[in-house]
Amino acid sequence: MRKFFYSFTFSAILLAITSLIFCQKGNDFSYYKKLNDEEKRLEEYKDSDNDLIIKLKQLEVINASREKFGAPPVELHILASRVANMISREAAEKDYVSHWNMKGEKPYHRYAFAGGYDHVTENAYGEWSSRDFDVTPELIASLMRNGHQSFMSEKAPNDGHKKNILNKAHTHVGIGFYIMGKQFRYYEEFINRYLYFINIPSALSVNEKGVITLDTKGECFLYFLICYREPFPQPVRPGQKPRKGSYEDYSAEVVMRVPAWELSVFRKGTIYRIPVSFRKEGLYYIHIFTSKKDITFPRAISTKGFEPVSGIVIKVRK
Repeated sequence: MRKFFYSFTFSAILLAITSLIFCQKGNDFSYYKKLNDEEKRLEEYKDSDNDLIIKLKQLEVINASREKFGAPPVELHILASRVANMISREAAEKDYVSHWNMKGEKPYHRYAFAGGYDHVTENAYGEWSSRDFDVTPELIASLMRNGHQSFMSEKAPNDGHKKNILNKAHTHVGIGFYIMGKQFRYYEEFINRYLYFINIPSALSVNEKGVITLDTKGECFLYFLICYREPFPQPVRPGQKPRKGSYEDYSAEVVMRVPAWELSVFRKGTIYRIPVSFRKEGLYYIHIFTSKKDITFPRAISTKGFEPVSGIVIKVRK
């Protein structure tokens, strides 16, 4: 969770402003339909108007949970919803519930490979029936509420899905579902959107120079960058299903740590152009943290209590 030690008064004002902005968009079907029609990525997983209406009702359910615990509302994220639809469909067709897909990809892989750059965290849920589901909007809405309620019913210390829902750093959520035969799957993809990404290389060759270009719009400053390396995902073996359990949002191999004062060198106005280059093949997963403070000289800093606001994944091959 991003903590910048605001006063209670300032936090209350910020929450009020956030709520006002959300109310202007809220569950406005025309607003989200326009976004849905304009989004060209993963078009095969695009929501119909009817499905979009169902999801906007579910957005109300999610935001009611967040409001109950003092978290600001989130908006529906169209691309993340398509990513959620994609994993929901595969999970239903292959009869599994997992944060990994059949290609061995984690949530942040799938979102990044679809063209997303913000940070994403996932909740996954499934239901099975002894007979084929009677597919109606009312049933789908009911099953989605069941899924969300199962997350909210979790008790510490096994309450990771609930904590994800209530994380105050989230700004958007992708909602996905798929129903077929006796199978129903429901996924929530929570997004932290604080940066405006301009040019991000999706693939580089070993030792090739690339540049990550992003804009803060003057709303924050880059605080820290951490880059992790991991091997390319391995597909599930024939006859097997993806692994179960929680997933790590990083790997053990850290290849880059860049603090605020070094990042400030790459800033001109509100735009950062950060050079990158990698010596080995693999996937490079980049977490960026932000702050309201502009730190241009070395000092003791820590990312403890901060939430990553990027989920950049770069494929590097020879």
